[in-house]
Amino acid sequence: MTISQLINERVQAALAAAGVPDAPAVVQPASKPEFGDYQANGVMGAAKALKTNPRELAQKVVAALDLAGIAEKVEIAGPGFINIHLAPEYLARRSEAALKDERLGITLPESKTVVIDYSSPNLAKEMHVGHLRSTIIGDALARVLGFLGHKVIRQNHVGDWGTQFGMLTAYLVETSQAGNAALELNDLETFYRNAKVRFDESEEFADRAREYVVRLQGGDEEVLKLWRQFVDVSLSHCQGVYDKLGVMLSPGDVMGESAYNDDLANVVGELSEMGIVTDSEGAKVVFLPEFADQDGNPAAYIVQKKDGGFLYSTTDLGAVRYRVRQLHADRVIYVVDARQSLHFQQMFATCRKAGFAPANVVLEHIAFGTMMGDDGKPFKTRSGGTVKLIELLDEAEERAYKLVGEKNPELSDDEKRKIAHAVGIGAVKYADLSKSRMSDYIFNWENMLSFEGNTAPYLQYAYTRVQSVFRKAGEYDANAAIVIGEAAEKQLAVQLAQFEDVLATVADGCYPHHLSQYLYSLAQQFSRFYEACPILKAEGETRASRLQLAALTAKTLKTGMGLLGIAVLDAM
Repeated sequence: MTISQLINERVQAALAAAGVPDAPAVVQPASKPEFGDYQANGVMGAAKALKTNPRELAQKVVAALDLAGIAEKVEIAGPGFINIHLAPEYLARRSEAALKDERLGITLPESKTVVIDYSSPNLAKEMHVGHLRSTIIGDALARVLGFLGHKVIRQNHVGDWGTQFGMLTAYLVETSQAGNAALELNDLETFYRNAKVRFDESEEFADRAREYVVRLQGGDEEVLKLWRQFVDVSLSHCQGVYDKLGVMLSPGDVMGESAYNDDLANVVGELSEMGIVTDSEGAKVVFLPEFADQDGNPAAYIVQKKDGGFLYSTTDLGAVRYRVRQLHADRVIYVVDARQSLHFQQMFATCRKAGFAPANVVLEHIAFGTMMGDDGKPFKTRSGGTVKLIELLDEAEERAYKLVGEKNPELSDDEKRKIAHAVGIGAVKYADLSKSRMSDYIFNWENMLSFEGNTAPYLQYAYTRVQSVFRKAGEYDANAAIVIGEAAEKQLAVQLAQFEDVLATVADGCYPHHLSQYLYSLAQQFSRFYEACPILKAEGETRASRLQLAALTAKTLKTGMGLLGIAVLDAM
């Protein structure tokens, strides 16, 4: 149980004792040290509902509030805020328990089955920077939810079906006859571009491509064999990116559009049986009055075209149906950019009408903004082209390698490369994950690779700084008691104790930047502690206690950065 949840229960009981049994008690970490360590903010709303003085109600709540052994002081501030100052002894015992536990003393909530749909590149092209945010945000959420004990099922809903694959298959056949298919497939971007040129220039080729679409959808084994060859090569490109990026996606997580193809007629059939589908100009449509335009016309969610073909909207319905019925999902999370918000709202509404997702299953669109260049426009190459993701990651490593070489020229090349990989890839990921996912952000190499400010290199260096303390300290008692006396010791212990609150917040709202901000604040707090409370110069129990706080700081930084998918190093 997080400290917020623990205190919240006690405040709730105190509100009931004060005659307000149903009032919500909002308890959260205090925004400033002068407000205490935690703050309860639910009294004013309750007082307004009762038409009573909020400060008088707060006094009744405090009088009934039992925080024995948890808080050393509780005080009323302003019109009715309740500021809670945690007891040093409570923080010390909590810190000791966290240090001895691999999960840092975090209590696990009730386990749920969570399906996370993320990354989802189109296999017709190589992954580009537009896939970065979905991939790393989804990966961070999967890591956090898994750490909290939930059963996480990753689903990489790749685009591996549809009209464009007829064009690509036709071109594969054509170039195979020329003996250069393998060479072409080494660069998917070139392959796709050449196929598109042939499609636009040659009517004969275009007809042949359409014929391949029909044969592909009809299950023609010869065409399917060629299609599988193309998909396998495409997926190998994707896996190379995932491996370099350090995300936990594997070939086993791929569940592409093609996986649902055989079931789409059943999906539409079920919708028809329930009377949800309407025939409109030959197409099958679900009309959604809740998304009506200003003239009152309901939105049309098309599930089958008039030529009998299905759309990605149909595939998405099939995916929800599969995830609920076969994977037994309690929560389905879609990490897809904000431009698809209306589609997901309409798709979720259709799933509810059809019963594909019962009310107890949570459907969430985790939207995000755009990565921008210095010009304030979506990030492109200097020539205005699409930036391949693998090339971006290669450049990140090379830039980091140059920085590492300048700072530590005495290191071997292997050591420089190892550090450069951790720093470069970590910098790219953290630059994104440290921003609210709903915000657009400017991609800037100098800022993200800086060792100062809220960056991955700063946090990685903070971790190595703690590790250097232990190299200098030599042997110490890893079971020593923690004693909190100085203000800086308590502030660090409070910060460490709030890790569980932060993870609960990330799991609930799916905003990884809360974890990023927490880790940055923790690193800053340790720096203040290090300056105010000498560790190695201290003696006896004080030295051992401060080393324990340093050890818990390192463990928390390493765990938290790992949940963001960012590596730490013992030395830099």
